[in-house]
Amino acid sequence: MDATSQRFLMCRPTYFAVDYAINPWMDPTAPVDTALAVRQWEQLRRTYLDLGHTVELIDPVAGLPDMVFAANGGTVIGDRAMAVQFRDPQRADEAPAYRAWFEAAGFEVYDPKHVNEGEGDVLLVGDRLLAGTGFRTAHASHAQLQEVFGYPVITLQLVDPRFYHLDTALTVLDERTVAYLPEAFSPGSRAVLRRLFPDAVHANMADAEVLGLNAVGDGRHVVLPAQATGLAAQLRDRGYQTIGVDLSELRKAGGGPKCCTLRLRQGKASQ
Repeated sequence: MDATSQRFLMCRPTYFAVDYAINPWMDPTAPVDTALAVRQWEQLRRTYLDLGHTVELIDPVAGLPDMVFAANGGTVIGDRAMAVQFRDPQRADEAPAYRAWFEAAGFEVYDPKHVNEGEGDVLLVGDRLLAGTGFRTAHASHAQLQEVFGYPVITLQLVDPRFYHLDTALTVLDERTVAYLPEAFSPGSRAVLRRLFPDAVHANMADAEVLGLNAVGDGRHVVLPAQATGLAAQLRDRGYQTIGVDLSELRKAGGGPKCCTLRLRQGKASQ
């Protein structure tokens, strides 16, 4: 297994809080330690750097506590970036902040025509885009993704509100392999996943409930929540090297390593 050097975009959780509830993980009455969230996030950033990856940073904006979840800021392939439109008004002002970053970084930016929550629901596996729908990203947005990036889009229906984004229920391990929680998908989508990925790793509910599938792989290493011990063992059995990180404070808002990490993929869009 060969690791591929990655370029990531991240946002320090300077203003992290749980002030509202837009997913089942969020409880505004529960205490949140922002300083701890920053330390845990810094551990994740350092892990990427130690693995040889590049980490770009976007400045956090006061009043946007979920901006730390950079994966929702867009979808980037080559020199093209699809901006986002959030379902919930509490996150709406994150969209222009990320769009401005893409423009300043030299990407050709496309504006969404429908609700689209970025790489939270859009994952590239080899020459296909897997696109989630059911809770956040609108099904209608999948056609635009195909037009912008030129990759065939496979729609996957999410059915469990705890796994409200695709990247909470499925992780890309390399260009041919994924791990996922079958129970998070509709029967038809499970059938599609079995057909596309007959050798996939099937996670169990206990690991999914600590957001174990909200992981980041580079072809050899998989960075995942430290609490997902069963999934880590499954991945090691397949030959991957696992690195556990503790993002328990950010999990109070429904986020893990992948939520904090937007891939800035190299190369060109397939057009």
